[in-house]
Amino acid sequence: MGKKIGILLENRFIEKEIFFYQSYFEMEGYEPVFLTRLWGQPNLTFKGLEYQAEAWVDHSFEALTDADLSEFAAVIVPAGYVADYLLYTEQPGDVSPACRFLERVMAKPEIVKGFICHSLWIAGPIKESFAGRRVTCHNNILSHVRNAGLEYVDQDVVVDDDLVTARTGGHHAVFAKAILANLK
Repeated sequence: MGKKIGILLENRFIEKEIFFYQSYFEMEGYEPVFLTRLWGQPNLTFKGLEYQAEAWVDHSFEALTDADLSEFAAVIVPAGYVADYLLYTEQPGDVSPACRFLERVMAKPEIVKGFICHSLWIAGPIKESFAGRRVTCHNNILSHVRNAGLEYVDQDVVVDDDLVTARTGGHHAVFAKAILANLK
């Protein structure tokens, strides 16, 4: 099992959540790696939602080979508007590169997947990858989750084998601990 934890990132992330993951996973012996769509750039800087704090990313999920992906113990899609931005496609009706990446991740049971708050927005275009899975999410996206074929559970954190979900960004600490417990 890999020792990296991939955290997808885009603008309007929740700073407390992202900074918690960075320090917590490092403290537990994992290497947090921020991943995004780099659009041909060597790196990008994103701004947070509440404090406009900046996060710098220089790893593209589009460039990860299967060998690279095997170095990851977990991949997380955080709260805020990250998933919304990652759904972007150049052509209406296309499936975004982030969704294609997550299809690959969902097909690998050895990688723990984490989705928190609104991040399950990203499940819609690739609902076959999520069909029948038990999850929780923010109340505002409950219809999206059900339309994607997921089974909603009214709990703060839900673990369904290699899939860990949490209701809100405020649950980031208990969510991160559930991910680590799943890794062990």
